[in-house]
Amino acid sequence: MAGPPCGCYLGARMPPGDIPATGAPTPLPDSRAEKLNTKAAGIVGLAVLCSRVLGLAREQIFAAIFGGGRLMDAFTIAFRIPNLLRDLFAEGALSTAFVTTFSKTTAVQGDAAAWRLADKVATLAIIVLSAITIAGIISAPWLVSVLAPGFDGDKAALTVTLTRVMYPFILLVSLAALVMGMLNAKNVFGVPAMASSFFNLGSIVAGVLLGWWLDHDFGTRSILGLAIGTLIGGGLQLAVQLPSVRRLGYVFHPDFQWRDPGVKAILRLMGPSVVAASTTQVNVLVNSVFASQLGDGPTFWLTVAFRLMQLPLGIFGVALGTVALPLLARMAANGNMVSFRSELARGMRLAFLMTIPASVGLIMLAEPIISVLYQHGKFGAHETAESAGALRFYAIGLCGYAALKVLVNAFYALDQRKTPMVVSFIAVGLNLVLNWFFTLHLGWGHRGLAFSTACIATTNFLILYFLMRRHLGYLESSAMLRLLSRLAAASAVLALICWAGAHFLLADWATQPFWTKLGALTLVIATGVVAFFLSATALGITELREITHAMKRRLRRRG
Repeated sequence: MAGPPCGCYLGARMPPGDIPATGAPTPLPDSRAEKLNTKAAGIVGLAVLCSRVLGLAREQIFAAIFGGGRLMDAFTIAFRIPNLLRDLFAEGALSTAFVTTFSKTTAVQGDAAAWRLADKVATLAIIVLSAITIAGIISAPWLVSVLAPGFDGDKAALTVTLTRVMYPFILLVSLAALVMGMLNAKNVFGVPAMASSFFNLGSIVAGVLLGWWLDHDFGTRSILGLAIGTLIGGGLQLAVQLPSVRRLGYVFHPDFQWRDPGVKAILRLMGPSVVAASTTQVNVLVNSVFASQLGDGPTFWLTVAFRLMQLPLGIFGVALGTVALPLLARMAANGNMVSFRSELARGMRLAFLMTIPASVGLIMLAEPIISVLYQHGKFGAHETAESAGALRFYAIGLCGYAALKVLVNAFYALDQRKTPMVVSFIAVGLNLVLNWFFTLHLGWGHRGLAFSTACIATTNFLILYFLMRRHLGYLESSAMLRLLSRLAAASAVLALICWAGAHFLLADWATQPFWTKLGALTLVIATGVVAFFLSATALGITELREITHAMKRRLRRRG
């Protein structure tokens, strides 16, 4: 038997009394909860940064070995099919609904009831997702024909094979998301945030070694190694979290009593959030349908661009959204709407502070960034330029993506699940129209698909923001506008630095030696960061000052 719940917080033990060994947890004062929330967001941000960097390395290695054409297009679509289900059911709807209900169950009924709920949900998930996996393997040819209608011949056949190999990934990663939800609800954020790093490590090492074993020249046959490596990585993502949840006192026991009110509450939340929590991924999938008809390359070029856009999104947006959900759910359950409103507004302001300068940098330095990261081996300057074109348009919607991570979770915490669902339906329909207009009517190709996705994210955020403001009556909009105006001025300084660097130091990025290009890019980015920080400080951006003071306090404590 495992010991009593230790109340682990980011790998460290919380002070006695915060989470007793038995019974319901003692609620934290809101001021202290906010401090813990800020600290947790920082830890999660670092963990997600590690994961995103490894994910970037994963694609760099695969691109260098296989290039940016037919083989990587096939692998990208084959991985995207089960990966979409992960975002719909695992790390999207199921994770969000489970964390919300599990947190409320713990607060009201205590740990024992929460663990019983976890048993019921895990048992149901194993059965349902196993059935979905079998159905997906059988229907793989139909899925590929629907989601990648532009693929034909050997390319389509290869995609079907890879899809069948990787489909069990949805079961592994869904169970990993459930364990992550338990840990997050218990204020353990570091370990689950690092779990996806083990997925990337496993898929890189196993994928490359198996690919080399299948074909020393890394031809078509060796791409199967990457697919098998993906399954190995998914297993690692689940396995590394199990010791942490075991230390909290949880041991899985199959439980088929699914008429439990908690299970019903999760299913009620999941229905609408299957659509609402994954609008971005659904739109990316729609983009895949269009991209598959644009020849060899655009599918993977969009993936490269989206990966880079997700790097700052994962560090800041996902970290804020992950940590905010349990806190907002507790505040809503306790009826503390003043703190709820303040924490929500603060989370969105932090999202803008972190992502607007990142957007400017990605837009201004797209080509040299992708060139340094990807232009190796079979991935050439042409693929770099095409990927950079998509990155610029994706980056326009970066701040909208990040703020949505916080805002959508606030609707779920308030049990306003239908609102994001309706808005998401509108967004998906609008994306289809914009895809046709930008890609086919204007002839922008894959760049039009990226721009459409950015427009949808921004529109989705604006609609939900005004609806939330109307619901709460007040959302500190004046503070938001003050921040945005000051960020615009500081970002203008950053843009000027980036333009000068791109014009004078990185104009020959396509032919520059790697180390010269890396040094110039590093100098431009470092200069831009310093210029932005000084400008933002001079403009009196309060949120930046809070972050700076928090970092100084942490450094003094470590010292």
